[in-house]
Amino acid sequence: MTERQQQILRAIVEQYAEVASPVGSSLLAKVFNVSSATIRAEMAELERSGYINQPHTSAGRIPTDKGYRFYVNNLVEAENTIGERRGERALAARVSGGGLPERTIRNAVDTLVELTHNLGLATIGNQLYMSGLSNLFGQPEFMQTGQAQQIARLLDNLEPWLREAAPNEPLSVYIGAENPIGRSAGASLIISRFRSPYSDNSYIGVLGPTRQQYRDVMSLVARAGKSLEEVLYD
Repeated sequence: MTERQQQILRAIVEQYAEVASPVGSSLLAKVFNVSSATIRAEMAELERSGYINQPHTSAGRIPTDKGYRFYVNNLVEAENTIGERRGERALAARVSGGGLPERTIRNAVDTLVELTHNLGLATIGNQLYMSGLSNLFGQPEFMQTGQAQQIARLLDNLEPWLREAAPNEPLSVYIGAENPIGRSAGASLIISRFRSPYSDNSYIGVLGPTRQQYRDVMSLVARAGKSLEEVLYD
C-alpha cells in the first residue's frame, strides 16, 4: 500500500467513525487537495485490495474489517488531545475514590460508558458486569434484527469465552469477524487485562460497532486497566 493510500484509508476510517455515513471522493479530494478522479483511482485500488467497500446504496466507501485491522495495527503514538487527557483524569478520579474493589471496577466501567458511548464491561470474579446496553443497541449498525441477535449472542457467550481464552496481551482488539462469537455482528471488542483481588486475568473494556474512534477508545480502555491495577494493588 502506498503512503497516500494509507492516508486515504486512515481518513475514511476516521471520517466514517465520526459521521456514520460512507465517505465520498469529493470530500477526500478537498482534504488531500487533489482531484476527485485521483481519489477515486486510489479508492478503487483500496477496494480491490479488500480494505474498503462500497455499500449498494451509496457512492461513498466504508472500511472493511481488514481496513480497520490495518488502521489499528498502524496507529502511531501521538500526544493525547485535551479531550483524551480530560477523559483519563475522569477515569483516575472515579477509580481512586471507588472504595471496595467491586465498586471501583464498576465505577471504571460506568466511566468508560460515559466517555466512549459504547457498552462497558468488566469481569468481577466469575461474573461479567455490563453497563450501557442502550448505547450499544442505539447505534445505527444494530437497528436491524439480525445484527441485534448476533450482538446478543456475543454478549451471552462473552464471559465464558474470556475465562477460557484468557487473552494475555495488556490490550486486545477484536474487530468484526475476529470475534470468537457473533462474528457477523459488525462489532469490535476492546479489552484490557489487569490484576485484581479476584484474578490476575481480570478484564475491562468496551463493545461497540466496528465504526470506532479507535485511538481514543483504545487509549481510554488501556488507561482504565492500568488505573485499576494501580489502585487495587497500591
